[in-house]
Amino acid sequence: MDSLLGSNPTLASNPAYSFSKAPYNSAADNKEHAFYPYTDNGGSTLGITGEDFCIIAGDTRSTSGYSINTRYSPKVFRIGGDDETGEGAHIILSVVGFAADGTALKERLNAIVKMYKYQHGKKISVKACAQRLATILYGKRFFPYYVTAILGGLDEDGKGALYSYDPVGSYEREQCRAAGAAASLIMPFLDNQVNYKNQYLPGTGEGHDLEPRQALPLPRHDVEQLVRDAFTSATERHIEVGDGLQMLVMTKNGIEELYHPLKRD
Repeated sequence: MDSLLGSNPTLASNPAYSFSKAPYNSAADNKEHAFYPYTDNGGSTLGITGEDFCIIAGDTRSTSGYSINTRYSPKVFRIGGDDETGEGAHIILSVVGFAADGTALKERLNAIVKMYKYQHGKKISVKACAQRLATILYGKRFFPYYVTAILGGLDEDGKGALYSYDPVGSYEREQCRAAGAAASLIMPFLDNQVNYKNQYLPGTGEGHDLEPRQALPLPRHDVEQLVRDAFTSATERHIEVGDGLQMLVMTKNGIEELYHPLKRD
């Protein structure tokens, strides 16, 4: 027995030792195995509608922590058009969050919109597409797409339509919405400049008696300038936003793409 215990000092010095409770190094032997498939690749998107147009924009930076993966990773896509040129598309989708899930969601919705056209002989309306996207997201609610989506286009009356989503499919139609890393910086700016929150007509009273300024659709030129100002400001305060600004504008003549450089540091 001494020969058996002598090779292990721990066993030899403990006469009450039980083989059912063998000593072990917890730090070396215990390993926690976890599966977390998500990551946040940074960036921000926003959407604003007007009387006869819809603009959805996003920056092009993709990050992992403090590292930049690429300086050109689009977050705004044409839906339902040609795969190479995007010609013929009539719906705009932006996705921000986990880039792989965003790409998968975009490709899935794009395929559904094309199948609808082939099966019914007409393009799907932006309202029906918005509901279909909500169904896709809700169907994955137990293993959701880790993205915040914004869908836009023109409704049946030719007016700009914008729908914002959470990762599991809850959605609503809005006049403007920001998403992504810098949403907390951009959304208050849009609330004030687009929805006219906390703007009042001078001379209509004092304090709570002031008459709020009526929110009216802005002209396209003003909206484009607001988008540029919003992202220029966000890049000054947020390291996950920058490099380039991609802007897709939906009008009755189709989708136009604009690009503006942003800070690269």
